Amino acid sequence: MLLTGEFADREATVTALRALRAKGFDPEAIDLYSPEPVELEPGLLDRPSRMSLAAVAGGVTACLLAVAFVYYTQTSYPLVTGGMPIFSLWATGVIFYEMTMLGAIAATFLLFLWESGLLGRRAFPAPEALDPGRIYLRVRCEPHQLVTAGECLFEAGVVRVKKDKLP
Repeated sequence: MLLTGEFADREATVTALRALRAKGFDPEAIDLYSPEPVELEPGLLDRPSRMSLAAVAGGVTACLLAVAFVYYTQTSYPLVTGGMPIFSLWATGVIFYEMTMLGAIAATFLLFLWESGLLGRRAFPAPEALDPGRIYLRVRCEPHQLVTAGECLFEAGVVRVKKDKLP
């Protein structure tokens, strides 16, 4: 079930967020929508991100693939190099560096798209009409959690509540 609460001010929204978190709702199950930016204190609705791990893993993977490709290419068709080594890290270091950066950037960008929900991870769109000056708090919950979530919203001072079924 989706429970969407409309709030008139930031303080009531923060109170509802604290109450929901105290009742055990996961930050992944809570979405905040507003036509204007809403500044929240750190830790209130933080979601874990694996962005740094993705950047390192993407860079290392791309670098290793580039080294393997260059090594395979240079040893499969050896050229006469006049006594120089056929495979030289110094001569191909720029390729490895650039491929490392490309892998890190691509992995970071793809993870950003995934975590933001732009790749279809989240199946629920934002509320259709966002009134200026209003803040919308959406909670995804099981049917047995619906009463608890509703109580948290009403105790915080919600203006209006809308219940939807999950698509």
